[in-house]
Amino acid sequence: MSFVSGVISGAEGPSGGRRRAVPSTLTRVAKYTGYRAVALLLTVVVGVYLTILIANMGGYVDQIRIAQIREAAGGRVAADRQLQGLPISEIRNRIDQYVELEVKRLRLDRPFALRSLTYLTDALSLSLGRAENLTSDSGSRQVRQILLERLPATLLLFATSYLLLFFGTIFVALFLSRRYGSFLDRAVVALVPTSVAPSWFYGVFLILIFAAMLKVLPFGGMVTSPPPQSALEYGLSVLKHMILPVAAITIGSVFATIYSWRTFFLIYSAEDYVEMAKAKGLSSSTIERRYILRPTLPTIITTFSLGLIGIWTGSIILETVFNWPGLGRLLFQAVSAFDTPVVIGAEVIYAYLLAFTVFLLDIVYALVDPRVKVGEERKQ
Repeated sequence: MSFVSGVISGAEGPSGGRRRAVPSTLTRVAKYTGYRAVALLLTVVVGVYLTILIANMGGYVDQIRIAQIREAAGGRVAADRQLQGLPISEIRNRIDQYVELEVKRLRLDRPFALRSLTYLTDALSLSLGRAENLTSDSGSRQVRQILLERLPATLLLFATSYLLLFFGTIFVALFLSRRYGSFLDRAVVALVPTSVAPSWFYGVFLILIFAAMLKVLPFGGMVTSPPPQSALEYGLSVLKHMILPVAAITIGSVFATIYSWRTFFLIYSAEDYVEMAKAKGLSSSTIERRYILRPTLPTIITTFSLGLIGIWTGSIILETVFNWPGLGRLLFQAVSAFDTPVVIGAEVIYAYLLAFTVFLLDIVYALVDPRVKVGEERKQ
């Protein structure tokens, strides 16, 4: 009986006190996952609400919209021949009635603080609604449709540029780390300041040289006008239009990125365990794979993941310079037209993608780096 009661009530320690049950690994991981999910969700809520406040200028955009409604009402009344013979006071009364109906329909008569909470709920549930001024290429005013039509162009341009830049710079940096102090290594270090300028800055010069002077590449756009009917010719036209923007993105970041990775590799290649591996007679490829690339794997994964998230947003100025029909140019048009739903819709998608990526990174870190323990309790 004493043995059974001991099992049921819990084992006792040397001092006679009951030992605390150690939670299983699955329980700790579940608690940690839930905590991180809640924390990231709160971050998304705060970020989206701040976007709503900024995009609406704290409610000032509502005044602009009411002024636009009044202007449209005045033009509508002026174009109605039946109302042109009425007294001025009656015409003003008709305009005021139309404005009042529109304000109530758009719920602009409610305080902005209450409407901002409604905007927040709709945004978090991805009920992006209708755009106020912009339309998609197919004529739809649904924000979701507008974003989906511009998304492929942005993904095509920036995914191509980023993947070429990321993997190319890693291999070049690893090559330079083996040849520290060589002429090529010093040349890359000397060219690092060129990455201070943004990519669109180089894009302007590339357009002047290859489009205006040499006339071998198009000024901008995604495809020639009218678009080719053949799928092969259409694809070749898109590739030709991608040359200058891809080159601008690459030139704007390549040397600084190579220098950054090369510095990481040099730091880890100078560690004692690398010297020990060399003394054991391990090959250079094995040393680089196990003792140089493996410690930098968390940094590589973080840079790659966050860079992929940045692909979805595009670049406002670069896409505008090259007249590229992507999300960046769409965001510029939405801000210029005070189209708040489109601005909020783009930022909400970006916030969700960023939070989901950070959430996955926490788990991936524990898999690639044995020093990271998910949900591990502190030792008492």
